[in-house]
Amino acid sequence: MPEGHTIHRIARDQTADLVGGPVHTATVQDRFADGAARVDGRTIERIEAYGKHLFQWWEDAEVLHVHLGLFGKWTRRTSPPPPPAGEMRLRLEGPAHTWDLAGAITCRLVGPAERDEVVAGLGPDPLRRDAKPERMWARLSRSRQPVGSLLMDQTVIAGIGNVYRSELLFLVGVHPTRAGRDVTRDEFDRLWAETRHQLQLGVRRNRIVTRRPEELTRSAPKARPEDALYVYHREHCRWCGSPLDVLPLAGRRTWACPVHQT
Repeated sequence: MPEGHTIHRIARDQTADLVGGPVHTATVQDRFADGAARVDGRTIERIEAYGKHLFQWWEDAEVLHVHLGLFGKWTRRTSPPPPPAGEMRLRLEGPAHTWDLAGAITCRLVGPAERDEVVAGLGPDPLRRDAKPERMWARLSRSRQPVGSLLMDQTVIAGIGNVYRSELLFLVGVHPTRAGRDVTRDEFDRLWAETRHQLQLGVRRNRIVTRRPEELTRSAPKARPEDALYVYHREHCRWCGSPLDVLPLAGRRTWACPVHQT
């Protein structure tokens, strides 16, 4: 599932390509045919990301809500694009670039109130200027659940997925099985700051590379996948060589170093 940095990058790129002029729609699947016809030829006024959710604000207060889920994908093409084909749920054709959506678990037109209802159920998004880390601290500091599970709970913090969970906890030295209420305020502040930093790097690079530049043999945007991360999907810690703990938390495996993560 794409993590929050990907959705923010899509919002940024779609803003440049689609906002401010008429956008023409098309679809192959019938599931969103009525919605696509309703906004065809209208203008997108702004696009925002919140965690793993994308919201396109169209004229006349229509909001397109998209959540990619596990298999959803946006594909950017040059306009005019080839004829629609396959499992395409929605096409958004702008003057220079076209965006095709396939496989999303959510693709629906809603009103502003429904958009606000979705956002109200989410934790703070570290990439947003309006993020309030105290909301996350209030949930985490009272919880007996493992911090590794809490990071995957979108009502605690929005946008974090399995890759960032493993990498962030390694970088701040917190073991994922530690109870949320046993994380100190200093550790939380470092976790929040590192999360913001890594997600911002992810948006800029359009990929997850958590290792420091001096540790890479190539620049971060060109780093090989096996070189880009510290612990995720690895057998040994990059820093000390210890065998990593592999733990099932929140329905997914996570990786941790028993030496560097207390």
